[in-house]
Amino acid sequence: MTRRVAVTGIGVVAPGGIGVPAFWDLLSNGRTATRGITLFDPEGLRSRIAAECDFDPLAHGLEPELVERADRYIQFAMVAAAEAIADGGVDFGSEDPWRVAVSLGSAVGGTTRLEHDYVLVSERGQRWDVDHRTAEPQLHLAFSPSTLASVVAERFGAQGPVQTVSTGCTSGLDAVGYGSHTIEEGRADICIAGASDSPISPITMACFDAIKATSPNNDDPAHASRPFDAHRDGFVMGEGAAVLVLEELEHARARGAHVYCEIGGYATFGNSYHMTGLTSEGLEMARAIDTTLDHARVDPTDIDYVNAHGSGTRQNDRHETAAVKRSLGAHAYDTPMSSIKSMVGHSLGAIGAIEVVACVLALARQVVPPTANYETPDPECDLDYVPRTARPRRLDNVLSVGSGFGGFQSAVLLTGPGGRKR
Repeated sequence: MTRRVAVTGIGVVAPGGIGVPAFWDLLSNGRTATRGITLFDPEGLRSRIAAECDFDPLAHGLEPELVERADRYIQFAMVAAAEAIADGGVDFGSEDPWRVAVSLGSAVGGTTRLEHDYVLVSERGQRWDVDHRTAEPQLHLAFSPSTLASVVAERFGAQGPVQTVSTGCTSGLDAVGYGSHTIEEGRADICIAGASDSPISPITMACFDAIKATSPNNDDPAHASRPFDAHRDGFVMGEGAAVLVLEELEHARARGAHVYCEIGGYATFGNSYHMTGLTSEGLEMARAIDTTLDHARVDPTDIDYVNAHGSGTRQNDRHETAAVKRSLGAHAYDTPMSSIKSMVGHSLGAIGAIEVVACVLALARQVVPPTANYETPDPECDLDYVPRTARPRRLDNVLSVGSGFGGFQSAVLLTGPGGRKR
């Protein structure tokens, strides 16, 4: 019998508020956290707006020495993980550390620290053979992608499988999916799973500026992120982290843990098509959805809500709409589908995990979060995108989908107490 995977704790660092209560308050009220960039001077950039986190690491319990050596995205992850573990009531002192896993994702890792030290080294202009201390001693932590998972594992004493997942904008979904599989396959009883990214830096913003993927709506940042709207003009960069405590269901029940929901299914595929392009038919994402539903033993007509990737780029929103219609058939027109990127921006690898936490909360509250700023329908995007206002609804099976540069297509299904229809 396949081991079932429960969600027993959640934590989040997001634009508009730190912690689950502030995050849900933002989503359920349809507010946006997009503003002009303050983390650096964005003069000269095409897109000078972002969804930043109002984040003071010391105020959220991180030690000064950790703040000194750890990149901002690691700080986000540590705070989100601490909240999730406290929420789940996990006592690692009574757990077998070899049965505790970590699966965390990040698309760009320690970009902020790397960029800072690159400039530092370049400006010093010193010869490497004369002075080997041209960079800060913390640079190796930003340079290695494995740092994210290893630092969190060390903090909580996890000695089971530990991995950092980097699959572009699906990193968060994939980290949760891989963590779920680790438990299903019997390699761990608990997994700290999620993702973190802090990409609001000159080099990252310039990267997406160059391909015109980000919105240039600098005069009206609060309304710049407009997924599925006919006037959408690109995504708004965000940042943040989300962490979930995943747990084998019987293990959770044995310790009396609160079970939010289950991870019912997961799948990921590549499109082997184009680094940034997507086919209009949505075949690749549809395959991820279909495989996820098969994994979960759930019929397409049993999906109650789709949490969209919904980046706000023209090709993504068309591709995603086509994929959902291909997988759900006529039921797609009866299924609400919304994008929280309209409120918290697109935090690259982190957003998938942030969206999974939004789905957990939607199931817990029986409320569908809205797509903010949706005003003008696009004939090519003709589903129910829950415009502007949250909607109470009976939710048993919730699907979260993601699409990433590089051709990554992923889907995760969350099931509440009334789920698993087959």
